[in-house]
Amino acid sequence: MARIAGIDLPKNKRGEIALTYIYGIGRSTAQRILSEGGINWDKKAGEWNDDELAAIRNFINSEIKVEGALRSETQMNIKRLMDVACYRGLRHRKGLPLRGQRTRTNSRTRKGKRKTVAGKKKATKK
Repeated sequence: MARIAGIDLPKNKRGEIALTYIYGIGRSTAQRILSEGGINWDKKAGEWNDDELAAIRNFINSEIKVEGALRSETQMNIKRLMDVACYRGLRHRKGLPLRGQRTRTNSRTRKGKRKTVAGKKKATKK
């Protein structure tokens, strides 16, 4: 089993798919990594030899920010927006959508489970 950037890659998947298990690497980046290393995209991750694994590891370590470093950079960017108190930072702070989506309906992913508010009582007639 190949272990790169602290992640165990599935050995039965194609190389370009297996690399996407690493946070910060998508399909196009995986293809670029394999091309730089001179490795066929269709070759399974379990079939990579030690030289190919070393080439992939070296490229990822030198060129691409992945896993913990990328997560911490993203969190720092969000914290900076919140400290500056810009519009996006305030939306992060309130837990609302940032990019102009409507909030009257939808936006449940950001807002969380519905919190039901009791309706106004009707006045009784005498």
